[in-house]
Amino acid sequence: MNGDGAVRVSVCMATYNGQDYVAEQIQSILSQLSPEDELVIVDDASKDSTLDVVRRLQDPRIVLLPSADNKGYVASFEKAVSSSRGEYIMLSDQDDIWLPGRVETLVSALQTKDFAASNFTVFGGPANRYHKVQLKESDSGRWVANLVTTWIGIRPYYGCTMAFRAAAKKLILPFPEFLTETHDQWIAIVANLNRNMVHVAAPTVARRLHDENTTPKSRRPVAVILRARIMLLRAIFVALGRKRGTP
Repeated sequence: MNGDGAVRVSVCMATYNGQDYVAEQIQSILSQLSPEDELVIVDDASKDSTLDVVRRLQDPRIVLLPSADNKGYVASFEKAVSSSRGEYIMLSDQDDIWLPGRVETLVSALQTKDFAASNFTVFGGPANRYHKVQLKESDSGRWVANLVTTWIGIRPYYGCTMAFRAAAKKLILPFPEFLTETHDQWIAIVANLNRNMVHVAAPTVARRLHDENTTPKSRRPVAVILRARIMLLRAIFVALGRKRGTP
């Protein structure tokens, strides 16, 4: 808080069966937060000891919201963002490591736009061609190109690298009911349609590669890709309806 009861930074995390890595990730986050900031964790009915691991940390900045039923990571992130109180909202996966300076780097970027996305490094396994594509700061204002490349799946917008101001919540919430994956691409679509995204060239997070990663490591079947493209096309039309300034 900033003396007036306002939270400056809210970190939103979705957890599910993350007992192996979540403590290390949380510690890398809390080391960058002030005593008044918050880490909102929505647990998606984990079947392992994730909840116990988080509770044992006993940090007052952690707001733990366990779900009784498994609803998927998209719904978990939506709940976390909805529950956040901070002026600056940052998304986090359960198994990565935040690089030093991430919070201030993204807060600085959000002084110019309401949405920011950075690059990342990887560890725990070899990077493939999907991990090697980088965001360029010079592409920040290429709104149409960013939308098209997000839709076809080659612009590297990952939720774990994203941040946005609280004012942007009214544009992204609620998530479209049909959105069953890629909440990060939904946020990127909204940001670019409103010409309100800035790219940060520096990596701010190290993504851990392991067998249980949600993000695909290789090309998905054609039918799955087509379904995802149709879903994102529908998302574009929803975002157009919420576009800032639209009656």
